[in-house]
Amino acid sequence: MKKVPTLDIRRYDTDRAAFVAELGNAYREYGFCCISGHGIPRELIDGAYESFQQFFALPTDTKMKYHVPGSGGARGYTPYKVETAKDSKHADLKEFWHIGREISRDSKFADVMPPNIWPTEVADFKKNGYGLFEALDQLGSRVLRALALHIDLPEHFFDDKIDQGNSILRPIHYPPITEDNIPNVRAGAHEDINFITLLVGASAEGLEVLTREGEWLPITTEGDAIVVNIGDMLQRLTNHVYPSTSHRVVNPQNENARKPRYSVPYFLHPNPDVVLDPLPQTVTPDNPSRYNTSITSHEYLLERLREIKLI
Repeated sequence: MKKVPTLDIRRYDTDRAAFVAELGNAYREYGFCCISGHGIPRELIDGAYESFQQFFALPTDTKMKYHVPGSGGARGYTPYKVETAKDSKHADLKEFWHIGREISRDSKFADVMPPNIWPTEVADFKKNGYGLFEALDQLGSRVLRALALHIDLPEHFFDDKIDQGNSILRPIHYPPITEDNIPNVRAGAHEDINFITLLVGASAEGLEVLTREGEWLPITTEGDAIVVNIGDMLQRLTNHVYPSTSHRVVNPQNENARKPRYSVPYFLHPNPDVVLDPLPQTVTPDNPSRYNTSITSHEYLLERLREIKLI
């Protein structure tokens, strides 16, 4: 039985060569890996989940105060059944919130990275939400260092390409499913747009990844493991050495469908001006360059947000 591996990131400091090889192989095969031993405190994760659940429990009118029309949901609240997976006829069965990077308002990226919005109704929302944002941002940069070494880049190659990244923490609420035979799934099959995604709380059933053989493989985590997967921007930059794999969140076929599901992905993005051309290290006679046009990460992001009907 195939299984997405779980690797302890503490081995990056104690057993680096073997860890980098195993991590790289997991991503080449699945585009996914589960990371344990990351050291993010359980209290921070639980506190953030508690704050997010409190927000989603608020009346719709209250939540809609934080919806910013025309912004593509870049910050604040996006209501139920808006986002639609590319090429899907049906909207996803979810509502969500976006927390972005806090940057100086005189930054050169201020025009494309708006300030955060914080709901006043939930006391610790900002503290817990931004605390989790920063913890996952730091973990993501550690994963990228290992991924860089695996393809013969300098360890810190990505550091200055993600320090102002347009990254997003997205608390998601999938409400209970109360009707039978609905055509929608909680999240339609899709690939992520960004460099890597770190998903906290994939302990609930539903997440599935498409294998090379074309079969849907369920992923659930144990212990403190966080699911980390490759997004399309990193796939493009690495000339598909690291594949961005289709995944979805299916509706449970049991009583869990009647329960709400919460998940919190962190989408780690490069800085808006990073050019996503295939790296020379990843272009070989066996893997010629797949792209002949240049695009920045911000241009790419806008293209994709239009496809999924967020802008």
